[in-house]
Amino acid sequence: MTAAAAPFPTLLYEKRGPVARLSLNRPQRLNAYNLQMRDDCWQALTAVRDDPEVRALLLTGEGRAFCAGADLTEFGSAPSLAAARRVRWQRDVWGLLLRLPQPVVAAVHGHCVGSGVELALLCDLCIAADDAQFALPETQLGMIPAAGGTQTLPRAIGPSRALDLLLTGRRFGAAEAQSLGMITRIAPPEGLAEAAWGLARRLAALPAEAVAALKRALREGAGMPLDAALRLETRLAAGLRAGRPVAAG
Repeated sequence: MTAAAAPFPTLLYEKRGPVARLSLNRPQRLNAYNLQMRDDCWQALTAVRDDPEVRALLLTGEGRAFCAGADLTEFGSAPSLAAARRVRWQRDVWGLLLRLPQPVVAAVHGHCVGSGVELALLCDLCIAADDAQFALPETQLGMIPAAGGTQTLPRAIGPSRALDLLLTGRRFGAAEAQSLGMITRIAPPEGLAEAAWGLARRLAALPAEAVAALKRALREGAGMPLDAALRLETRLAAGLRAGRPVAAG
């Protein structure tokens, strides 16, 4: 069964059984991430988090690209720096995505640039079309990645390789992204959607509390000393055995 949610100006959102799909939908702008998309993502991801029927999330993009980065035509358009900072903290889309209890699969095709790469890195698994192209050009533009890229990228591929990509801003393909550890799987473009939906359905069939506990153990444990992380693992495992819900972390 497919159920459509209330429409969003910059997103498509649907549910197929236990899998929800959120698709960036500004194809005329190669799905460049703008303020409206931020607000729409906040609402959609909140709905995913709070919907007990959703057991996995699939993140995709419409048209020729997954996401071509931030929409620079809106850069600096907030009425003040204080207002921009307040809105960002009130609607921390990246933190919300990172802390979803459900497994999240990104399906990347076409251009995946800047914020698009950062968005994919915040997902649990990423499958890409074999002709997808990646880049992080922010430093070339006098900026730094501001959607988690300075933190998620070195955690995924190591600091020295992250610096190579961040300082040069060079483009690279899906094969290199997989070899670096940024993506987990590659599919032919014509088979990407089927492969991504199949992966999301398999994840949706897993025990939800175990998935939530596993994600929390990895996310929180990465920033702890090993002995503290092992204690966290023990607490979460004991909670699962006792049938206690995994508290949001």
